[in-house]
Amino acid sequence: MRSTWRQIWPPLVAVIFFLGAWQVAVSVFHIPAWQLPSPSDIARESQGNASGIWAHTAATLRLTLIGFPVGTGIGLLTALLLHLLPWLRRAIYPLLILSQNVPSIALGPLLIIWFGFGLLPKIILITLVCFFPVAVAAMGGLAQSDRVMMNYMKMAGAGKWQIFTKLELPGSLPSLFSGLKISATYAVMGAVVAEWIGADKGIGYYMLLQKASYRTDRMFVAIVIIVLLSLVLFALIAVLEKWLVRWKPRKEI
Repeated sequence: MRSTWRQIWPPLVAVIFFLGAWQVAVSVFHIPAWQLPSPSDIARESQGNASGIWAHTAATLRLTLIGFPVGTGIGLLTALLLHLLPWLRRAIYPLLILSQNVPSIALGPLLIIWFGFGLLPKIILITLVCFFPVAVAAMGGLAQSDRVMMNYMKMAGAGKWQIFTKLELPGSLPSLFSGLKISATYAVMGAVVAEWIGADKGIGYYMLLQKASYRTDRMFVAIVIIVLLSLVLFALIAVLEKWLVRWKPRKEI
């Protein structure tokens, strides 16, 4: 408990200090609310429009919770396949790198043309955003297995499948969870971008409406919700990592 508190209080104090400085700066320099609302203005707006915001939040959360497992699952399967088939990795890996040079915002209109305005193009966009960090992290973890232990298992007569399941796969879990944490934050961002391109509800759609009416306070409410959703998903992955990778040494901060 004491160790957890030591990790929490520095960023907590930093956030409180930042919000306090923001509030003071808006008051001292008399910045108009339409240009930069104060934290208190943002908090009041979030309370006053809670029911409407919740409906949009639920839509974005639904997209995220569908797209994130699909993207991470495809990323993990891709990593396993390319690790087990080195010749395929040499052929496909450069294409994976090139695929990430195309901005997701540019792919959105194409997906709308190909698959319509339904749920499918949004899920595909989130999948494209999420699978790459998981695939790269998992492949890196699988390739960094303990060579001494691998030679020992080979000398003991272990086959490729036994080495994979007993050594390579468990040893890749820390790297895999690093990729999952990155994908968790990308998933919410991908959902919002998908809603920008074509949707009738969701935080991305809500942001477009508020931008058109110059409601900066509501734009900040949407940003706060995006940050909170990303943090919650990140925290859930961290808890799962702590439960599964119990042998990983803890780092004191």
